[in-house]
Amino acid sequence: MDAYRVPFETAQSEFVEKRSRFISHIWRVETEDEARARIEEMKKRYYDARHNCWCYLLREGGAVRYSDDGEPQGTGGVPVLEVLKKSGLCNVAVVVTRYFGGILLGAGGLSRAYSKAATMAIAEAGTVTYMLFTECLLSCDYGEYRKLMYEMEKYDIIIDNTIFENDVKIYFSVNKNEAEKLISAISAATNAKRNAEIIGERFDIPKKQA
Repeated sequence: MDAYRVPFETAQSEFVEKRSRFISHIWRVETEDEARARIEEMKKRYYDARHNCWCYLLREGGAVRYSDDGEPQGTGGVPVLEVLKKSGLCNVAVVVTRYFGGILLGAGGLSRAYSKAATMAIAEAGTVTYMLFTECLLSCDYGEYRKLMYEMEKYDIIIDNTIFENDVKIYFSVNKNEAEKLISAISAATNAKRNAEIIGERFDIPKKQA
């Protein structure tokens, strides 16, 4: 997988459906421990609520967990899970708190309400896509530096570090989809005198989203 989406920021949303109050929270999380800590935090904050339904999905290990927390089976955590799956998000945790308003919503009404709560939370948080970047090292002399930077900045790159010593060492990362083209462009611009060395890979945010 060369890309994945996560919540851009922590967010909260709220609405009332037939007197029941639905409060949703969404976070970006990296581990199950972090996700469960967020869930417990909400359970303590909203200790007097009838239900705190939750769901989280993690990229590493593919963990998927959810709970209806006392709602009829499949009407709380499951609708939230389906919304998260359709959104394409991972490394995400959502808790939807419900204060019962005295009017039964029925299974269909509950599912729609929890789906709405999750959808609203995602809209409030926004999303960002992480792409796979190729990490590179390029060495050049001072006279070539500006010319090469001009060429490199045509691509989706991140300058990680630049060291000015006897020569210039440029540590940069380029969107994996553009890595081969950029490496070829560097070689062509210097008549094959300079070549970028691939030293690793990592996920990062493309500059068009930053």
